[in-house]
Amino acid sequence: MSLSVEIKNLNKYFGKFQALKDINLEIKEGEVFAYIGPNGAGKSTTIRTLLGILQASSGQVKVFGKDAWKDAVEIHKRIAYVPGDVNLWPNLTGGEVIDLFVRLRGSHDKALRERLIRDFNLDPTKKCRTYSKGNRQKVALVAAFASDVDLYILDEPTSGLDPLMEQVFQDCVMEQKNKGKGVFLSSHIMSEVERLCDRVGIIREGQLVEVGTLDDLRHLTSYTMTVSTERPIEGLENIEGVYDIAKEGYSVKFQVNTDKMGIVINHLQPFGITKLESTPPSLEELFMRHYGATS
Repeated sequence: MSLSVEIKNLNKYFGKFQALKDINLEIKEGEVFAYIGPNGAGKSTTIRTLLGILQASSGQVKVFGKDAWKDAVEIHKRIAYVPGDVNLWPNLTGGEVIDLFVRLRGSHDKALRERLIRDFNLDPTKKCRTYSKGNRQKVALVAAFASDVDLYILDEPTSGLDPLMEQVFQDCVMEQKNKGKGVFLSSHIMSEVERLCDRVGIIREGQLVEVGTLDDLRHLTSYTMTVSTERPIEGLENIEGVYDIAKEGYSVKFQVNTDKMGIVINHLQPFGITKLESTPPSLEELFMRHYGATS
């Protein structure tokens, strides 16, 4: 499978401040990739280098095999971008802005445009100056998903949307994924990322600290286990990789490192297991573990 995005040893300085530090990242065609991190971590700076808005201080940034800075005009014919805070022409209607963006990309599917406007519950006849933040986001999202492009770059795209519209957005992303389109998604909504994304990259203070599928990332951390037995469990606290043990009668809840799961289950069996639940960490828990250590 060919690559939509290829970033090698990307560094970006603003004066003496280094915003991005040796970022290495590949995104395959047809993949939904989540880029997560707190404000100021470097997410938007990475996206702006992909868009050719910022020039890398050093390193290589390619989109569809082309240089993101030198070939930005050609690249933009095949991408759609939605920022987290959309600014629109105040005297144009929402419908006029949508048509402008779609035609700039050389495609116009009127039926798709109308369906998206209806799904996002947008009034396209109103002037953009009258729109709330959420409605400005809807205009940008409709314009993006109504375009026939190969890669969607979405930087906190659901900012200002209510939960119902977030669901519409997620359905649109899945529709594009099923068509084989690529999506680069920066988001703070962990449930959104968990549902939509094939892989996740966690950026921290300008450095990419983890990249992988959710299963890959969960393999690096612990599971929560809840066990009920016929007899009181003994000796659990002596097993390496088991911690945060909380006992209540014949039930016990604890954390266990992934590589110790087999040892723990073998230890529990003689006590007569009547119930066992194993819960992988959520993306939010994985994220907080990366940031909680030094915050």
